[in-house]
Amino acid sequence: MDTVDDAILRELTVDARLPYRELGARVGLSPNAAAARVRRMLDDGRIGGFTVRAPAAGDRGRAGLEVFVDVRLAPDADSETFRRATVARPEVLDAVHVTGGYDYLVHAVVPDAAGLDRLVRAMKRDDGAVQTLSRLALRNPGG
Repeated sequence: MDTVDDAILRELTVDARLPYRELGARVGLSPNAAAARVRRMLDDGRIGGFTVRAPAAGDRGRAGLEVFVDVRLAPDADSETFRRATVARPEVLDAVHVTGGYDYLVHAVVPDAAGLDRLVRAMKRDDGAVQTLSRLALRNPGG
């Protein structure tokens, strides 16, 4: 991987639907060369795919509260089962297995405080969470 690949990954992280013509212009390549590099990174696993995440009901254009919830699982809870169940919730953008005092960091967009309460209660009731710590994003320059 070189600095051009790094630049391509940065651009695609911001907008995965960039046309190869524009992507190439941004990183100093022809459209064909940009496409070839993206295909190569897909083939070797450096790009795992492209994902579309529809906003949850009531979250038009990510309106609402962007939240981060640290989750500690019950000792008998299965980590992968928790992750699959949690990311299946429409308001959840990602659930990342982390080190430290908690097991997961859940990133979500909820319509309001009541939506956050519903999410946390559901993770505790259905997914094996026993303790949570919720934080609200005050500003997200990239979003």
